Amino acid sequence: MQKVINVLALLSFVGTAGIVGGGAAVYLNKDSIIENVKGQVAAAAEAIAGQLPGMMDAAMPELPSVTGGAIGMPSTTGGAIPFGM
Repeated sequence: MQKVINVLALLSFVGTAGIVGGGAAVYLNKDSIIENVKGQVAAAAEAIAGQLPGMMDAAMPELPSVTGGAIGMPSTTGGAIPFGM
């Protein structure tokens, strides 16, 4: 039974050391990681900005050359609430 507990303790130590080591590696390389992500975001933003004019032109409907006449005012306003209430 003691051997099983020792193996579990060793595995726990190795796992904890891996977590601490990984965190330290990320902390020490955080500046280069941030710059890399900034570069990727900038490249994606440029690609999206390049696509926007074409997408906007395709999405906008054409303006009609002729429109209908003016619509008259209704003769009644319907169920309006009087101002005195």
